[in-house]
Amino acid sequence: MPKLSIAVFASGGGTNLQSLINSSNKGVFDGDIAAVISNNSGAFALERAKKAGIAAYHISGKKYPGRNQFVGEILKTLENNKANLIVLAGYMKLLPLEVVRIFRNRILNIHPALLPKYGGKGMYGMNVHKAVIESGDKISGATVHFVDEIFDHGVILIQRTVPVLPGDDPETLAARVLKVEHKILPEAVSMFA
Repeated sequence: MPKLSIAVFASGGGTNLQSLINSSNKGVFDGDIAAVISNNSGAFALERAKKAGIAAYHISGKKYPGRNQFVGEILKTLENNKANLIVLAGYMKLLPLEVVRIFRNRILNIHPALLPKYGGKGMYGMNVHKAVIESGDKISGATVHFVDEIFDHGVILIQRTVPVLPGDDPETLAARVLKVEHKILPEAVSMFA
């Protein structure tokens, strides 16, 4: 396989993107981050990309109305940047099926909980950490998995656990899980490479 040319999709602050940028700079995996795509024009992930000299794109349904135009713009951007791996790093949208089918087994997602138990529609951000705490589970963690057509489904590549501590709230648990995310996402990209 040729050297990885990675397109990272992110909707928010981009701390997982930053962990990938740092890991790429250290040679943790054989590949480059070619593009960052966000559905949110105000995502700090786009600023992180620009600071690192990575092409940054805002592609959303509002900017590109109509499904064909939206999907077409994503596919054109991936092709123009010669992307051969997609990494979803806090991307809060379901990838269009056309993209999933073209990039089958070449899309990784980081999820802030242990799958399959804490996955599916609505299980993102603080919602997932709240659900873990309310369940009474004593462990949580993060999962990197291959993406298919279903939210938080697909073959699991790596999982790491963290304890759920007495007195945790969604924010404190999220901070503990995020540290694990920053470690396992670059590991998963390295495994893929």
